[in-house]
Amino acid sequence: MEYTISQVAQKTNLSAHVLRYYEKEGLLPHVGRSESGIRRYADDDLEWLGLICCLKSTGMSIKQIRAFVDLSAQGDATLGQRCEMLAAHKKEVQVQIRQMHRHLEKVTCKIAHFGAQYQRYLEARVSSATGAAQDTACAR
Repeated sequence: MEYTISQVAQKTNLSAHVLRYYEKEGLLPHVGRSESGIRRYADDDLEWLGLICCLKSTGMSIKQIRAFVDLSAQGDATLGQRCEMLAAHKKEVQVQIRQMHRHLEKVTCKIAHFGAQYQRYLEARVSSATGAAQDTACAR
């Protein structure tokens, strides 16, 4: 099946500008064109976009993604290099995940700390407001 750039933009939640940029940067080297020059994306292009978005979202640079795409264009002889590249990226992502878990633990701890402080603050306000109301009742 073939898709226009606007259809691909809608399917992928990427803007047409980003799709053109990815193509210009060599990340989508096989996007077809109609006789009038209009881009025609195939299902394979959508698969590539899925991988590109995954790699980019996990911190791989455009330069590294382009290197991966270039290796892919060279065929099966580069399968080992591509596996090594993805394995190295996976390790980096795992490090990021561990760091994020530590950050999440700290945020969770701070929520508990400030939540307890806030609760004490509220209790102090309620007791001082109750005390003031009792003082007013006694003055009558």
